[in-house]
Amino acid sequence: MKEVRMFICIILICSEGVIVSASACPVSESFFLSATDSVEQTSVVIAEPFNADTVIGSSLPLSLDTAEVKKKTSFFRRFLNYFNDANKPKPRKKFDFSIIGGPHYSSDTKLGLGLVAAGLYQGKDTLMQPSMVSLYGDVSTTGFYLLGVKGTHFFPEDKYRLLYNLYFFSFPGYFWGTGYEAGSNDDNKGSYKRIQNQVKIDFLFRLANNLYAGPLASFDYVAGSNFEKPETLNGAAKSTLSVGVGGSISYDTRDFQTNSYKGVYLKLEQSLSPCFLGNKDVFYTTDVLADIYQKVWKGGILAIDIHAKFTFGDTPWTMMPKLGGSLRMRGYYEGQYRDRNVGEIQVELRQHVWKRNGVVFWVGAGNVFHDFRSFKWSHTLPNYGLGYRWEFKKRVNVRLDYGFGKGQSGFLFNINEAF
Repeated sequence: MKEVRMFICIILICSEGVIVSASACPVSESFFLSATDSVEQTSVVIAEPFNADTVIGSSLPLSLDTAEVKKKTSFFRRFLNYFNDANKPKPRKKFDFSIIGGPHYSSDTKLGLGLVAAGLYQGKDTLMQPSMVSLYGDVSTTGFYLLGVKGTHFFPEDKYRLLYNLYFFSFPGYFWGTGYEAGSNDDNKGSYKRIQNQVKIDFLFRLANNLYAGPLASFDYVAGSNFEKPETLNGAAKSTLSVGVGGSISYDTRDFQTNSYKGVYLKLEQSLSPCFLGNKDVFYTTDVLADIYQKVWKGGILAIDIHAKFTFGDTPWTMMPKLGGSLRMRGYYEGQYRDRNVGEIQVELRQHVWKRNGVVFWVGAGNVFHDFRSFKWSHTLPNYGLGYRWEFKKRVNVRLDYGFGKGQSGFLFNINEAF
């Protein structure tokens, strides 16, 4: 997705402080209703400790000086309470949901307003990691807008897993053409408008301990228009529709999917877009992923991500693997380098610093190529960067990264770790 710069947090909270006492002692204790309370159950969060004289719901008769008193809590206090309590476990809540958002500015999208939300929910088995869902939206003055939802649902006893990602966006971006040579030549850079709808769903069955496999389905519609340099398409269609089916197999020992401290994640995914599903371009995709997480010292996690994606057949330009974005090769313009195949690696050190704050440093490299015969090591692109982490919810980080690439760099704001 697009990089985001200068993200300023704004939280909207609707709560009112209430002071309650049922004893004859002076009223000094207070509590408030958290803005992240679920619709099914309201959680009371104590703002200051109660003393031994304070009783809630006492059947004792109330005197004049012990009557219920209402007091407004300042916006600043509610603002601080919201963030202070966002990452605290809430076992009584069936759905723990919080929102963070605010204005941003970048050279591509200009002034905009972004919103990111995270939700955790858990069944009766409290020993399992919770299911998670992330919502994200954005709108800017250039006409860019985005709305999406992504998540993982764990069924009881982790017998099944449902992975889903769907989004819609419209973006006035740039297109260089396909291949390393096209992307490295700034004379090919031309503006165009892109509208995209994507849905991808994986349903996994547990075959053995930590081993999962199952079917997948995807829908991807891209409408390109207003190409400044249509010759870079080389006669390809401006708009494409791709419907794919396939399957995947994975081995997963991670302790927590969105912010792993230890474990291994291996995945092989195979999909095809055949003509009987309405595809004008028939092609096949193989996606290989290997992630490793290891604690190296107190508060330090070393994470390694190796990824490769290969396509075969008549792959449309809209479905070719791309370098850049918010997950890998951070700092590169997503889509500047694209081709039928891509290989990339990144190594990241994640260091907890203090309370809910942390930092990361990473180095990586990536390569796009038409086929294995045309692969060149000299076309390998470098990548490195650093970032700040703030634990928004328990094991759910807000991340602000600044990545550097060959002749370019950029800020990225997102929720959850890159891998």
